[in-house]
Amino acid sequence: MTVYVLDASAILRHHDNEAGADRMDAIFEACARETAELSISAVQWGEIAAVERKRLGAQAQQRFLASLMEVGLYIIPVTAERAERAAAIRVDRKIANADSYAVELAMESPGHVLVTADYDFKAVADLVQIEFLPAKE
Repeated sequence: MTVYVLDASAILRHHDNEAGADRMDAIFEACARETAELSISAVQWGEIAAVERKRLGAQAQQRFLASLMEVGLYIIPVTAERAERAAAIRVDRKIANADSYAVELAMESPGHVLVTADYDFKAVADLVQIEFLPAKE
């Protein structure tokens, strides 16, 4: 079974109905059919929560986050060990802090696929399988 590790950019693309939203629909449908699983690092979850709170306000943010939970998204907590591995990725590959947690989670198993719209992840394409959503037009 494929485990899709979602970057915040992928979820925001879906929410904003931008390039790649249709692919995210297909991923969510695969999860509903139980042919795939969805996971996200708690750090990435925090990014989504912050963006949506700023854009929508507290009540709409809570509704949006609850809707993501309904599709079966697993939020993976940050442990000390995960933080150390993410820190090494961040420093060694010179990527953003939150991004390093997504990579660390995707490295957990060869069956994990990181889904993102952030092309800065090209710096770690040799470490994990990455599905890049299309660039905005």
